[in-house]
Amino acid sequence: MSTNEAAEKVRGWFSGRLPEGWFEGSPEVVLDREEVSVIGRLPEPSHADEASDNEKAAAVAGHIQRFREDTRDQRIAIAREAEHRFGHKVSWGVECADQKEMFTTLSVPVMTRLRQPERRVLDTLVDAGVARSRSDALAWCVRLVGKNTDEWLGELRTALEYVERARAAGPQA
Repeated sequence: MSTNEAAEKVRGWFSGRLPEGWFEGSPEVVLDREEVSVIGRLPEPSHADEASDNEKAAAVAGHIQRFREDTRDQRIAIAREAEHRFGHKVSWGVECADQKEMFTTLSVPVMTRLRQPERRVLDTLVDAGVARSRSDALAWCVRLVGKNTDEWLGELRTALEYVERARAAGPQA
């Protein structure tokens, strides 16, 4: 099964498994090698329209926290089912108004070899207080590249989907 087909299967399962009314519309379900992230959109609190910016932000934060507490047991049960079924850990998050909060996420170690010029970049970020360690500095660099190249990365992911389809349509070994 291709990565795209696996992602579709996981998205479909979550769409059918999640309780009605949890989210506005279908949740975003993102799959990588280790983790499935389920991110749903919550409706904005009803009185937030006439509130100040600070009050609105506090109301949204409270709304997110209430959802997190009220759904905890169900989310854990659904995550266990999904982990058994798909072999991936499940992380949860929500979006409400302009806030996005992930409740649970994996932090996966990634081994890399860097030459001195790359290590010096990481050490500069640590020395400047941008990051606590080389590991944090590397994660910061990855986030920065992702933020500044979203369009390019999207095109690359789309191209990979075409490659996967071509491989699946070819002769089987």
